[in-house]
Amino acid sequence: MFHVRGEFEVRPGCTEECETVDGPAGAWVQSFQSGTGYLGTDLTQITRTRWATVDRWTSRARSAAFRVAPAAADAELDASCAELTTAERPLDESGE
Repeated sequence: MFHVRGEFEVRPGCTEECETVDGPAGAWVQSFQSGTGYLGTDLTQITRTRWATVDRWTSRARSAAFRVAPAAADAELDASCAELTTAERPLDESGE
């Protein structure tokens, strides 16, 4: 299994919407489900405004293939989510 970890800071007043977009039935999970080898995403609240995600894939190659050819809808989703956060950082990737 391959993991992609990241974290983001939520703008005040946007917590509920971020949970909806990034949660287990959210728009990002729905997008990732179109990628072969996607296994799921964990969303964890670290502080009141800081959240972490772990995306699970069957392999590094499957994760990379999904990121190489993002759909136009993903670019629109990313742009709309930018309004909900003040910062987003990739943390690391591990496994195989």
